[in-house]
Amino acid sequence: MNKRLSIITINYNNCLGLNKTIQSVIIQSFKNFEWIVIDGGSTDGSKSLLESYSSFFTYWISEPDRGIYHAMNKGISKASGDYLLFLNSGDCLYGPNTLEDVFSFHFEEDVVYGYILVDHGDRITEEKHPEEVTLGTFIYGTIHHSGCSFIRKELFDKYGKYDETLRIVSDWKFFLCAIGLSNASVRFINVLISVFDAHGIGTVNKVLCDSERTKVLEDVVPSRILHDYNNMEAERLAFAEEIQRIRTTHSYRIGRAILRPFKLIKRLFK
Repeated sequence: MNKRLSIITINYNNCLGLNKTIQSVIIQSFKNFEWIVIDGGSTDGSKSLLESYSSFFTYWISEPDRGIYHAMNKGISKASGDYLLFLNSGDCLYGPNTLEDVFSFHFEEDVVYGYILVDHGDRITEEKHPEEVTLGTFIYGTIHHSGCSFIRKELFDKYGKYDETLRIVSDWKFFLCAIGLSNASVRFINVLISVFDAHGIGTVNKVLCDSERTKVLEDVVPSRILHDYNNMEAERLAFAEEIQRIRTTHSYRIGRAILRPFKLIKRLFK
């Protein structure tokens, strides 16, 4: 394989989740990767677990850090692979051939992503992202980061590492700046990559997440662009509501000739 991968795993007091992650990586048929583990000075047995599996790691450390993105940045600084995959403790690669399946594709894009399963505890759901990524993808949503996206390391030299002043959305900000507002290339591959543990801070603290996203949008997206996107979204929603009203108000079937201009208009707001 001509692509070398760096897997970066961060952990803090999640020994059970870390063990699940480790087991999913050591069984991979694809071996052309290095593995970097950054532990934040855990006191729950994680360090002992890392010591017992240390032969599988290219580099690992257990020491206090300043949070999630500081830990990720420490991992980036140690990485030498062409692409980086962040696989946080608790997240698991889907199967033993997952990485083999990913690198069977011949890609050169800056960010390559697949899809994931999300473990909510009481249920598991599938999460796919749009194959076409635009600025609007990040204004209204994102593409998944941990356990889903393979990021060319050179992007962190060009756009900088993760913003450590943010607690939850720094990875989203990185994608917004590199892909949404700049020319980083992106590609979707139809591969189920991982099972994502939905109990992290970003999924639990939605209020803080929304607050940080709003601040980032105001800071980095030109106000005119943001205004236009918001207006288009409002018009799209109003259009969808009007179509639904017509369909529910009238008992007869609307002919194709009547619907055709509506479909053309709707296409403008996709």
